[in-house]
Amino acid sequence: MLSTFQINYRSDEPIYQQIYNEVLMEISLGLLLPQEKLATVRELAMTLGINPNTVSKAYQLLEQNGYIYSAVGKGSFVADCSEQLAGLKERTLRHLDKDLRTARDLGVPAEDVRSLVDAAYNEGGKSNA
Repeated sequence: MLSTFQINYRSDEPIYQQIYNEVLMEISLGLLLPQEKLATVRELAMTLGINPNTVSKAYQLLEQNGYIYSAVGKGSFVADCSEQLAGLKERTLRHLDKDLRTARDLGVPAEDVRSLVDAAYNEGGKSNA
Protein backbone atom coordinates (compact mmCIF):
# COMPACT_ATOMS: atom_id res chain seq x y z
CA MET A 1 0.00 0.00 0.00
CA LEU A 2 1.36 3.40 -0.97
CA SER A 3 -0.14 6.24 0.97
CA THR A 4 -1.58 9.24 -0.82
CA PHE A 5 -0.75 11.80 1.84
CA GLN A 6 1.60 14.67 1.23
CA ILE A 7 4.28 16.24 3.35
CA ASN A 8 4.17 19.94 4.23
CA TYR A 9 7.82 20.94 4.00
CA ARG A 10 7.08 24.41 5.39
CA SER A 11 5.48 23.05 8.55
CA ASP A 12 7.21 23.40 11.90
CA GLU A 13 6.24 19.77 12.51
CA PRO A 14 9.09 17.36 11.69
CA ILE A 15 8.54 15.23 8.59
CA TYR A 16 8.74 11.96 10.52
CA GLN A 17 5.98 13.25 12.83
CA GLN A 18 3.83 14.18 9.83
CA ILE A 19 4.22 10.64 8.48
CA TYR A 20 3.42 9.19 11.91
CA ASN A 21 0.29 11.35 12.19
CA GLU A 22 -0.89 10.54 8.66
CA VAL A 23 -0.50 6.78 9.10
CA LEU A 24 -2.20 6.97 12.49
CA MET A 25 -5.07 8.97 10.99
CA GLU A 26 -5.50 6.46 8.16
CA ILE A 27 -5.59 3.61 10.69
CA SER A 28 -8.03 5.51 12.92
CA LEU A 29 -10.36 6.24 9.99
CA GLY A 30 -10.30 2.63 8.82
CA LEU A 31 -8.48 3.47 5.61
CA LEU A 32 -5.75 1.09 6.73
CA LEU A 33 -7.03 -2.14 8.23
CA PRO A 34 -5.38 -4.62 10.61
CA GLN A 35 -2.90 -6.92 8.86
CA GLU A 36 -2.72 -4.58 5.84
CA LYS A 37 0.79 -4.18 4.45
CA LEU A 38 2.27 -0.69 4.51
CA ALA A 39 4.52 0.74 1.84
CA THR A 40 8.12 -0.22 2.41
CA VAL A 41 10.40 2.42 3.88
CA ARG A 42 12.12 2.79 0.51
CA GLU A 43 8.86 3.00 -1.46
CA LEU A 44 7.40 5.67 0.78
CA ALA A 45 10.65 7.62 0.92
CA MET A 46 10.89 7.60 -2.87
CA THR A 47 7.23 8.58 -3.28
CA LEU A 48 7.59 11.48 -0.85
CA GLY A 49 11.07 12.46 -2.04
CA ILE A 50 12.61 12.18 1.42
CA ASN A 51 15.38 10.30 3.18
CA PRO A 52 14.48 6.67 4.03
CA ASN A 53 15.77 7.26 7.59
CA THR A 54 12.93 9.74 8.09
CA VAL A 55 10.31 7.15 7.11
CA SER A 56 12.09 4.55 9.22
CA LYS A 57 11.91 6.84 12.26
CA ALA A 58 8.15 7.28 11.78
CA TYR A 59 7.61 3.53 11.35
CA GLN A 60 9.72 2.79 14.45
CA LEU A 61 7.62 5.19 16.50
CA LEU A 62 4.39 3.68 15.16
CA GLU A 63 5.69 0.22 16.07
CA GLN A 64 6.79 1.30 19.55
CA ASN A 65 3.28 2.61 20.18
CA GLY A 66 1.63 -0.59 18.95
CA TYR A 67 0.01 0.74 15.77
CA ILE A 68 2.08 -1.33 13.33
CA TYR A 69 4.35 -4.35 13.48
CA SER A 70 7.23 -5.57 11.35
CA ALA A 71 7.88 -9.03 9.99
CA VAL A 72 11.51 -9.56 9.01
CA GLY A 73 11.81 -9.89 5.25
CA LYS A 74 8.10 -9.22 4.72
CA GLY A 75 7.58 -5.59 5.70
CA SER A 76 5.44 -3.56 8.05
CA PHE A 77 1.78 -4.21 8.71
CA VAL A 78 -1.08 -2.51 10.54
CA ALA A 79 -1.55 -3.98 14.00
CA ASP A 80 -4.88 -4.73 15.64
CA CYS A 81 -4.68 -1.56 17.69
CA SER A 82 -8.29 -0.81 18.57
CA GLU A 83 -7.45 -0.56 22.28
CA GLN A 84 -4.57 1.85 21.65
CA LEU A 85 -6.79 4.00 19.42
CA ALA A 86 -9.58 4.07 21.99
CA GLY A 87 -7.08 5.15 24.64
CA LEU A 88 -5.60 7.79 22.35
CA LYS A 89 -9.04 9.21 21.59
CA GLU A 90 -9.92 9.28 25.29
CA ARG A 91 -6.65 11.06 26.19
CA THR A 92 -7.21 13.53 23.37
CA LEU A 93 -10.70 14.34 24.63
CA ARG A 94 -9.38 14.83 28.17
CA HIS A 95 -6.70 17.23 26.89
CA LEU A 96 -9.24 19.05 24.78
CA ASP A 97 -11.60 19.40 27.75
CA LYS A 98 -8.78 20.80 29.88
CA ASP A 99 -7.72 23.25 27.16
CA LEU A 100 -11.30 24.38 26.57
CA ARG A 101 -11.74 25.06 30.28
CA THR A 102 -8.51 27.06 30.28
CA ALA A 103 -9.69 29.05 27.26
CA ARG A 104 -12.99 29.76 29.03
CA ASP A 105 -11.17 30.84 32.20
CA LEU A 106 -8.99 33.18 30.13
CA GLY A 107 -12.06 34.79 28.62
CA VAL A 108 -11.78 33.36 25.10
CA PRO A 109 -15.23 33.82 23.54
CA ALA A 110 -17.11 30.58 22.82
CA GLU A 111 -17.66 31.74 19.25
CA ASP A 112 -13.88 31.89 18.70
CA VAL A 113 -13.58 28.32 19.97
CA ARG A 114 -16.44 27.18 17.71
CA SER A 115 -14.75 28.84 14.74
CA LEU A 116 -11.51 26.99 15.48
CA VAL A 117 -13.33 23.68 15.80
CA ASP A 118 -15.21 24.28 12.55
CA ALA A 119 -12.00 25.24 10.75
CA ALA A 120 -10.14 22.18 12.06
CA TYR A 121 -12.91 19.80 11.03
CA ASN A 122 -13.43 21.46 7.65
CA GLU A 123 -9.73 21.01 6.88
CA GLY A 124 -10.26 17.27 7.03
CA GLY A 125 -7.50 16.84 9.57
CA LYS A 126 -4.75 18.28 7.37
CA SER A 127 -2.40 20.78 8.96
CA ASN A 128 -1.01 23.48 6.70
CA ALA A 129 0.97 25.27 9.38
